[in-house]
Amino acid sequence: MCTPPPPEHSSTDALAELVAVVDRLRDREAGCPWDLKQTHASLIPYVLEEAHEVADAIRHGDDGHLCEELGDLLLQVLLHARIAAEAGSFDLAQVARGISAKLIRRHPHMFEPENGTPASWEAIKAAERAARGEREASLSDRLGAKVRGQSALSGAMTISRKAAAAGFEWESIAGVWGKVEEELGELREAVASGDRAHAQSELGDLLFTLVNVARWCDLDPDEGLAGTNRRFLARFARVEEALGGELEGQSIERLEGLWQQAKAAIRAETTGAEVGRSGEALP
Repeated sequence: MCTPPPPEHSSTDALAELVAVVDRLRDREAGCPWDLKQTHASLIPYVLEEAHEVADAIRHGDDGHLCEELGDLLLQVLLHARIAAEAGSFDLAQVARGISAKLIRRHPHMFEPENGTPASWEAIKAAERAARGEREASLSDRLGAKVRGQSALSGAMTISRKAAAAGFEWESIAGVWGKVEEELGELREAVASGDRAHAQSELGDLLFTLVNVARWCDLDPDEGLAGTNRRFLARFARVEEALGGELEGQSIERLEGLWQQAKAAIRAETTGAEVGRSGEALP
């Protein structure tokens, strides 16, 4: 958990202390063996894990947990910067100056108001590429680079939005639902055929089409799935508790009955909590 800062203790001081801790952990003579053997590649799972834990803390509205998880994520940034500095590639100062310069470039209306109306974000990025002598990338190239570090679900939403903005779009949501039915039928056929590779491909097509449904309905598929995961775990925990942890050997009828009981109990508790906060029952 995060603790309140002492008087006169600035963010700069705190960051300097953390940098010193990381430097000690990576000290070649007296550092921590685990930290010393880490590389950019070996830390990839930890970067992803910490980012997901930050998102989870935000979803739960837990400020204390969020503070802690942001610290864990910040540690990953500092470790990568330290590893790069040891290799002579770049250091933390270059990371900080680089993002500062980028933010200033991409917000001319904030830092250069005399230049008038701000250009679009995409136009500014295109100008940056031109200044570096890079060719104008195609939309597919830009999308490929953009989604490379995203989860498959988030990447699908990014691709869907950009493609739609470029005109690759259905005329109405009826067309999207039709595509869902088409892809579901193809998935069923692929599964029935026993061709696992084909079924895997068709599953991806169906999920991508459902992402398009989410975009049309202004829904967040990541948030939707995260909510389902939380609800499933909460209900599953109640079923486990009711059975004393002994799920094996139970009939599906018994498990389904306990599942429905757990679902109803959680819904009643949630409704009661909402009533307590608002003073009136939910519709």
